[in-house]
Amino acid sequence: MNESKEPRKRGKGGRPPKSDPAGNCIMVRFSNAQFAEFLSLYEQSGIRSKARFILARIFGEAFRVIKTDSSALDFVMKLSALYGQIRSIGVNYNQVVKQLHTTFGEKKSLAMLYKLEQETIELSKIGREVLQLSEQFKQEYLSE
Repeated sequence: MNESKEPRKRGKGGRPPKSDPAGNCIMVRFSNAQFAEFLSLYEQSGIRSKARFILARIFGEAFRVIKTDSSALDFVMKLSALYGQIRSIGVNYNQVVKQLHTTFGEKKSLAMLYKLEQETIELSKIGREVLQLSEQFKQEYLSE
């Protein structure tokens, strides 16, 4: 029964203390027009918190404006979906050619392959037009 009366030592839990904690607070009041302008500047900056935005503006840090063009974003998403569909067409193309050779005779499969070849040529023309349009879009809207 050698119990000591000293309390157990436990490790200190929680977050380590900051070396220079920010404890001073200043309150600012805006009119409705000023607050609307402040919010528009804050949203353009891309900074996550309003306090950091205010500190950056007061102490003269660089003011970045991040603008995302929704039309460019929509264009890229639709173009990516189009390329996905073209890849699936390629897979289907291979399956159709294999099935034609195994199911039909040589003359009938060659006739159907000729039709498939014509449609493939048409698809490649459309693909070239898409590439031209995407280059035109890139030059006009994304080169700024």
